Amino acid sequence: MSTRYATRLLTSRIQPTLRLRQFNNHFPRKMATSVPKTMSGILVEKTGGIEVLQYKTDLPVPTPNEGQVLVKNDFIGVNYIDTYFRTGLYPSPKPEILGREAEGTIVSLGPSGDMYGFKPGDRVVWMASGAYAEYTAVPAVKTHIVPSGIEPGIAAASILQGLTALTLIREAYLVQKGDWVLVHAAAGGVGLWLCQLLKAVGARVIGTASTSEKIELAKKNGAEFMINYKEEKDFVGKVKGITGGEGVAVVFDSTGKDQFENDLEVVVRKGTVVSYGNSSGAVPPLAISRLAAKNIKVLRPTLFNYIYTRKEFEKYTVELFDFITKDKLNVRIHHTYPLKDIAKAHTDLEGRATTGKLLLKP
Repeated sequence: MSTRYATRLLTSRIQPTLRLRQFNNHFPRKMATSVPKTMSGILVEKTGGIEVLQYKTDLPVPTPNEGQVLVKNDFIGVNYIDTYFRTGLYPSPKPEILGREAEGTIVSLGPSGDMYGFKPGDRVVWMASGAYAEYTAVPAVKTHIVPSGIEPGIAAASILQGLTALTLIREAYLVQKGDWVLVHAAAGGVGLWLCQLLKAVGARVIGTASTSEKIELAKKNGAEFMINYKEEKDFVGKVKGITGGEGVAVVFDSTGKDQFENDLEVVVRKGTVVSYGNSSGAVPPLAISRLAAKNIKVLRPTLFNYIYTRKEFEKYTVELFDFITKDKLNVRIHHTYPLKDIAKAHTDLEGRATTGKLLLKP
């Protein structure tokens, strides 16, 4: 065989392969991900106690619409607000799948809309609704890449409670170094975040809790002083004594009605009371004229109004992950429950038998 003929033959065999490779490079393939038609999840068809939390294994897997991504959830956050939607304290359409946050992997994208650069295979954390399930179609605008330095489960344990605490100290009341701050339920999910973040920005933290175990936990996470609200007979006097008779610049209260009257008493002139939860019941109607005695400001904020835009969501999410990685914040996970044990998770949460974050594993 001549050298010229051999070269021509080899070239004829290689060129189609090269052309095929060039064609494939011009049209990159999307990651193929197998998505089932049905999934496991928790369905709530009516309001009520834990008995309305129905574990189903035949729920349809949602299809992402415009501006949405489909996420296979690996860890799901459980929050006290979920119990409000379950009981009807916060009205919501039924039937529904509860849950406001999860961490997982994108498996597909919606047909159109801004995807903010997301692609199948991305590890993400998101905030929306419908988290108590294996798969959730969520708005890309409320989805964020999980940094590589964040361990699995930490993002799901951080995003809602961490952003709640961060926006409270940045937006509800801009905490300054040296401010006296009262944090109720300091050993709870948001409470532990508040203690750590407040310490990081230089505030002086007074916390409340109901047991010696919770008191020690809050102290380890940044509370300078702790009060056992079940044992203390003169709560207002105790706070005033700690602060040299002045009171606190701001109160962050997730308990609702039980401590609200005390909040108005211990806050300083021109101080702020931030009521952001109802674990003891809703605060009763307030005569606004009562605030005039000290020119007090009272807020009832919700997280989602602080992160309404993509810019706001990204700003605070990036800052939160920076606190976790650079300031080495302790993301305490109380327990990770199988998804089917959701009733146990809600029972523990409502019974105040938890310290830190509750997660579900599909």
